[in-house]
Amino acid sequence: MTAIEFNTKLVGERISLKNFALSLTHNPDDALDLLQDTYVKALTYREKFEESTNLKAWLFTIMKNTFINSYRRSVKTKALISKGDDLALNRAYKQNSYNHSEDRLSAKEIIKRIEKLDEQYKLPFTRYYTGYKYEEIAHEMKLPLGTVKSRIFTARKQLMDALKSVRN
Repeated sequence: MTAIEFNTKLVGERISLKNFALSLTHNPDDALDLLQDTYVKALTYREKFEESTNLKAWLFTIMKNTFINSYRRSVKTKALISKGDDLALNRAYKQNSYNHSEDRLSAKEIIKRIEKLDEQYKLPFTRYYTGYKYEEIAHEMKLPLGTVKSRIFTARKQLMDALKSVRN
């Protein structure tokens, strides 16, 4: 099978793959990400596909395995975060900072300012920053989704205002 034939058949399975992705993720954005990852893997490993086999089944297997691996990775990440939210937040800042001493000082200042936030703002903000989705935070805190989004927005605004005073 030529590359063009393979690509044409691959695109022809888009609707089925998208529906399967939605059934796995229950989230349209995550489903599109999963679909894209599946396409990338299928194109990368095209030479491993045997023409006499079912392309749709091969693609579904790639998608299912990609989803499972991603899920396992997120469970491990959440376990690490829940063991020490402050430690995870510090680690995230360290990974995102540069090696310049001024930047390290500003990262320390940011962490200090985050710690000074009211608990109602600090918890949703740190959860969101470390990778949780709005829906997960709302479920964990037993709050409406809009309240969580509002608190994260307010925390960002308070942090920006506090950091402006530090810079000046």
